[in-house]
Amino acid sequence: MSNEWELPRLRASFILQDDSKTPADADSPAQEFFDIKFYPYNPAGASPIFGAVSKKHAVICRLPPASDKDPVNCEILLIIRDGDEDGSNHACCWSRDPETGHPWLLVAGDDARIKVYDVKEGKLIRTLVGHGGGINDLATSPMNPLIIASAADDTTIRIWSLASAHAQQPCVCLLGGEGHAWDLLSVNFHDSGRYVLSSGHDQVINLWTIPEISNEHVEVPTVLHYPHFSTSEVHNNLVDCVVFYGDLILSRACHEDSIVLWRIEGFSSDDPPPTAAQAPTTHDPTKKTRSAFAPTLSPAQPTHFTRLMTFHTAECKTQFFLRFRMFHAPGRHPVLAFCNAKAKTMFWDLARFTAYSEFIEGLKARQRSKTAAALPPVEKPAWLPAKKAPAKKPDTATTTLRHAAAVAETASPSPDPENLTSLGGFTQKTLNEWSEMYDATNSHSPIKPHKTGSVDGGLFVGRQVGWSPEGDYCIVVGAGNRVLIFQRWGKEQKASTPGV
Repeated sequence: MSNEWELPRLRASFILQDDSKTPADADSPAQEFFDIKFYPYNPAGASPIFGAVSKKHAVICRLPPASDKDPVNCEILLIIRDGDEDGSNHACCWSRDPETGHPWLLVAGDDARIKVYDVKEGKLIRTLVGHGGGINDLATSPMNPLIIASAADDTTIRIWSLASAHAQQPCVCLLGGEGHAWDLLSVNFHDSGRYVLSSGHDQVINLWTIPEISNEHVEVPTVLHYPHFSTSEVHNNLVDCVVFYGDLILSRACHEDSIVLWRIEGFSSDDPPPTAAQAPTTHDPTKKTRSAFAPTLSPAQPTHFTRLMTFHTAECKTQFFLRFRMFHAPGRHPVLAFCNAKAKTMFWDLARFTAYSEFIEGLKARQRSKTAAALPPVEKPAWLPAKKAPAKKPDTATTTLRHAAAVAETASPSPDPENLTSLGGFTQKTLNEWSEMYDATNSHSPIKPHKTGSVDGGLFVGRQVGWSPEGDYCIVVGAGNRVLIFQRWGKEQKASTPGV
């Protein structure tokens, strides 16, 4: 059984050499990966497969099983080079042919077109056209692999259907109007497939309710002019990544060096989805947030949203288009991963916050109890680095007077946290370090990573993170066409279930 508390470690790194017809230097537009997505439709136990996209390439790779002692191999299955001179791709997502089961990789970028590639055949089979500006992000509905969302510079989100019934009009829904005023950077589906998040340069984050999509041909896309929730108060700069975590939301903005976890008050996916008529349409420039889920504020409901946690992502500088990814699956610990502009990949295990709180409360209960000796010991989690206060060694060479003075000094409070004993006999410095990583009681206090993996030199800029469906691999792609492979729960090399 896998150790759920284990966090991934860096196992391999490789650079895909540019295969353009003419040699490319380090500043070539082809020399950077911008997106990575794992294929989500393989059977359990199959070797994970991912697609990564740079401005001129799409690369499909397989990760064969590897134990913790074996080298990690990355098998390149297919390289697709975009020969379109106007093409400069930033985003990708997966779908599949409902009849043949062939995997489809969708790629999009500056040319405002979504290109659909049959990975089995290795060829372009379809192009979706409709956006009036470059496309910066793509997402596939978790409930239907034929439903795709795209976010573009034309300030709109388009919902596409790859079903044969919609072949003549694949754009089935258009989210625009009063939603955004500037280029979009991020789009994400809720697990239910009924809601979509969007964000971009205008620092606005919107939540949209997707209407029921007809199984028949539609002449004109359904147009939604107003989101059911909209705010520009969570961040103070352009928002380049926003995702659902259950019914909660994670988002990040340029210049802020943090990822924020927050919730929309009154929103629950267990409730019936609101109708288009329930979307707030009154525009009041003095209000930066409007919501259909808590339309009026009161003493019992003082805010439209609540900030829950802040994750510290140091050294991002002025870089934007740095995107995180959360792994969450039934029975697994949720783990957040992000790579900054200085080659540091950071991980947070959200299950540790509860375990840490229970551990500290146990220590406090023993400290308060008059019968602490009768209480069972409080077991320290193995992932908490422990340091007890150092013991003072007697110096037999000193005089009795100097020895007495040293004993008196030791008995006095020391300003050095390394020598201060506190809760549970741990040093104050240790408790402070734990608090910086695991204390989530202050929603505005930046929480340091639980683990950080670095690449030598610190010159790598991570653009996107991807998790394998079972959470054993975490891939980071970014500058220099570089791919970082992190792994946990290593498996022995043996025959695995066939996949794509």
